[in-house]
Amino acid sequence: MLNIQSIRADFPILQQKVYGNPLVYLDNAATTQKPRCVVDKLVEGYYQTNANVHRGVHFLSQQATEAHEAARKSVQTFLNARSATEIIFTRGTTEAINMVASSYGKACMKPGDEVIVSAMEHHSNIVPWQLQGAQLKVIPLNDKGELDLEEFSRLISDRTRLVAVTHISNVLGTINPVAEIIRIAHAHNIPVLIDGAQVIAHMPVDVQSLDADFYAFSGHKMYAPTGIGILYGKEQWLEKIPPYQGGGEMIASVSFEKTTFNELPYKFEAGTPDFIGSTALAEAVRYIKSIGWNEIMKHEDEILQYATKRMEAIDGMRIFGTANEKSGVMSFLLGDIHPYDMGMLLDRLGIAIRTGHHCAEPLMHVLGVEGTMRASFAIYNTKEEVDVLVAGIERVKQMF
Repeated sequence: MLNIQSIRADFPILQQKVYGNPLVYLDNAATTQKPRCVVDKLVEGYYQTNANVHRGVHFLSQQATEAHEAARKSVQTFLNARSATEIIFTRGTTEAINMVASSYGKACMKPGDEVIVSAMEHHSNIVPWQLQGAQLKVIPLNDKGELDLEEFSRLISDRTRLVAVTHISNVLGTINPVAEIIRIAHAHNIPVLIDGAQVIAHMPVDVQSLDADFYAFSGHKMYAPTGIGILYGKEQWLEKIPPYQGGGEMIASVSFEKTTFNELPYKFEAGTPDFIGSTALAEAVRYIKSIGWNEIMKHEDEILQYATKRMEAIDGMRIFGTANEKSGVMSFLLGDIHPYDMGMLLDRLGIAIRTGHHCAEPLMHVLGVEGTMRASFAIYNTKEEVDVLVAGIERVKQMF
């Protein structure tokens, strides 16, 4: 059975007070807090093995290289990728998607070619394709915030070059049927990129089982540091597409006449990598595994169901996203209260939520609103914190 107090003790930041009130941190879709073991791994790296990787013959460089490549292997196992060469270190989901858009776009697309996205995409899975000159075709939603797969099939044309969809909506919490989306796309010989930023701390991902061509996520969404992330890519695609950036590490040889590129995965890792952040990411992977996916999913689903029941009982409450398959994200509005006002007042009570369009302006247009309030849950959240949130909302409601 999950020992929630023991888990909370792993996160020192949760013990502090904000404006004299115990911190209730419910902004996990934006970033998660970091357990002590992850921070300790960062300190250990900088104090004990801080040396540039891959090119050094001295002891510290070899130690750092071994730790960095062991971290890559940990992520490979975490995702069940076929090979560690399919794991590319990036700064996060945004850079990973931009990398695919640039490199795949250069090799496989022409201006006016189509990329299919969904109505619930984050800006990071919209703008990169527009920068490549792609024509976006959009999978619509039903009233529950679920994708219309029949319409998705109809959107596919002979100009479709890629499908790029989120695994879980950062606004609606909808868990999309990405395995089915991939199956449909592959029936037309179209590759698929999955934005896994909102999944990676909440449920297991098996890229081979999904048959994803590309899968991207950020470390800071899964209890790891900011500035480190992953692009998984099938080797056949990574071999085919050109590098994203040029510089050191990604080269085999350089002359003023010609450059040849390094083997995978280094072909896509120009410059000095975040070899400290990679080991901290591997420590976050270890931490998640130590708790166990069954425990994590059971606990977070209980929090979501409890929060949904409590929030629905508030008069004037509108909850956006009621999919049958849903993760721990709740976007809502209450009466005519502006999200920013609610967020500011809840903050004075020590409650941290997110307000605004959540980098999903097109989805806000679909929903017919300018923005929402959003509470998002992680493994360390409790039902008692949900009670504090509900009490805070009720208190703010009395002010308007």
